[in-house]
Amino acid sequence: MAGVVGSVFNIAAIPTWYTTINKPFFNPPNWVFGPVWTTLFILMGISLYLVWREGSKKKEVRKGLGLFRFQLLLNVLWSGLFFGLRSPALGFIGIVALWVMIFLTIKQFNKVSKEAAWLLIPYIAWVSFASILNLSIWALNA
Repeated sequence: MAGVVGSVFNIAAIPTWYTTINKPFFNPPNWVFGPVWTTLFILMGISLYLVWREGSKKKEVRKGLGLFRFQLLLNVLWSGLFFGLRSPALGFIGIVALWVMIFLTIKQFNKVSKEAAWLLIPYIAWVSFASILNLSIWALNA
């Protein structure tokens, strides 16, 4: 669901604004983003399930679920900041906050399920790359 909400901002901006801005040499082609995010959301869903099935009566589980919800909100917010507002500067602030929340989610999930934590590693790796990409786009278009 978060991917669908975030894509509302992307769909309108990619063929218009995004194609006109300067991007670094390492910017992936647009077709890469869909399969990558689909894969990441599947891994995130499995990870979430592994923690959720441990029972929401446990404090560690509730904290993990709360962190997961918050990072998911920040994920959607980034799309709104970067694509919706067409602001690489605000997008960078948002993606740094997202990275921190993913890191905290991984740490918390690790207390409940090591497998769940490991399933989020590709997500934080991609967001790390996306952070560098976002910063580079901001610098090239400032």
